Amino acid sequence: MTDLIAEAPWPDVKADVPSTMSAMVFREFGEPEVLQMETMPVPPVGPDDILVKVGAVSIGRLLDLAARSGKHPYAKFTFPHVLGAEHAGTVAALGSDVNSVAVGDHVAIFNVVILQEDEYTRSGRADISPNVEIIGTHRPGAYAEYSVVPAANASVVPDGVGPQQAAALASVGAVAANQFARVGGIDKDSRVIVQGATSALGLTTALLAKHLGAQVVVTSRHESKRERLRELGFDHVFDATSPDFSELVRAALGGGADVVVDNLGAPEVWEHGFDSLKPGGAIVSSGAFLGHTVPLNLLKLYSTGIRIIGVRTGCPESVSSLWTEVGNGFRTVVDRSFSLKDAAEAHRYVEHGSNVGKVVLVP
Repeated sequence: MTDLIAEAPWPDVKADVPSTMSAMVFREFGEPEVLQMETMPVPPVGPDDILVKVGAVSIGRLLDLAARSGKHPYAKFTFPHVLGAEHAGTVAALGSDVNSVAVGDHVAIFNVVILQEDEYTRSGRADISPNVEIIGTHRPGAYAEYSVVPAANASVVPDGVGPQQAAALASVGAVAANQFARVGGIDKDSRVIVQGATSALGLTTALLAKHLGAQVVVTSRHESKRERLRELGFDHVFDATSPDFSELVRAALGGGADVVVDNLGAPEVWEHGFDSLKPGGAIVSSGAFLGHTVPLNLLKLYSTGIRIIGVRTGCPESVSSLWTEVGNGFRTVVDRSFSLKDAAEAHRYVEHGSNVGKVVLVP
């Protein structure tokens, strides 16, 4: 499996940081054209922060497209605003208290910032803590030449991984790792279904399951995308809306699934996935892109011991797990790269739904 694009080099940094930078800004909600390039001050670096010269930044449906259009379900924005959550780049400057990274290091930035410790962070569930902020949502993001982020959110990227791949993995890879951690882990004996496996998160999750040795069924409602999944090396590729989906899964896997990952929320897809689980299996969700309400067979739930698990995002533990696996060879797919100045075109491309995998911007 290889990316569809050539990897860009990591950005070089100089001893003298400039006072201004180019950034893609929006000053009102609307269509992609509200994104405009402006000159802004390079943000100041706090004692626990690092300044990152951005090498690539990913585009997300919720954190970028919904935010830009004013349809983000829970965030409030102060204009002008700079989007860009999951990104990667080269450390350009350090805060006075930072010793975890060095200037010149290549880093990937996880987008969830822990503001203070609480019962959730102490128990390894920072993903559901109320005391967090999201880079690019609650604070300025990385649609810019430089970003300032807490050093705690930076992971040094293994050799051989470029900034576009690192940006594509920085958040969705951590979510995928957290999904599998919450169901108790997966290995070569696991049977996994990933619904909607051509989205950025879905594809990364499916590739991680395959990397970990599991038997994997992937789905898409579109034949052209199912063909792309076959090209990426998946053997069991189905349409989850097919009436005989459960029978196809059991024939392909030799039994019911241990885990179904469903980030879609489409009632028919949910029901077919639920029916494909073996006793004691789990269905895990980190999204509701196609609907918020699904049917639930309580008789089957309790009589077969099925678990339903919600995972909001990644956490420090899943970030660490992700980069361990990247060091072991795990990669995702970068569908296409756009120049930052073409962010509006990139947003239209992702809105159209043509991508299979992540779309990134390069300053």
